[in-house]
Amino acid sequence: QVQLVESGGGLVQAGGSLRLSCAASGSIASINDMGWYRQAPGNQRELVATITRSGRTNYADSVKGRFTISRDNAKNTVYLQMNSLKPEDTAVYYCNADIISVRSPVFANYWGKGTLVTVSS
Repeated sequence: QVQLVESGGGLVQAGGSLRLSCAASGSIASINDMGWYRQAPGNQRELVATITRSGRTNYADSVKGRFTISRDNAKNTVYLQMNSLKPEDTAVYYCNADIISVRSPVFANYWGKGTLVTVSS
């Protein structure tokens, strides 16, 4: 069984930094795109950043220049370095990945359970 587990969330003051991590584990054969999404109270889940296996990245306009997504393919882990945090970045951050398990020959999309990031003003 494949699972994604996020860590690194917490409370930080505006202007501060946090680094989120998401480790994929289980019967994994290959991981394609990985990414981070977030959902603030009362809002829909939105894309924050994605990264392909080869390292090509994509960011939401709201985080460009402040957040950096990276991954370690050997560790099946994706990271999100968040700098210059703003109160509007407060949300639950979810990890997402397209994964082929050893039990299935096709990519399936997986979500983590989320980690809360709170930015105080």
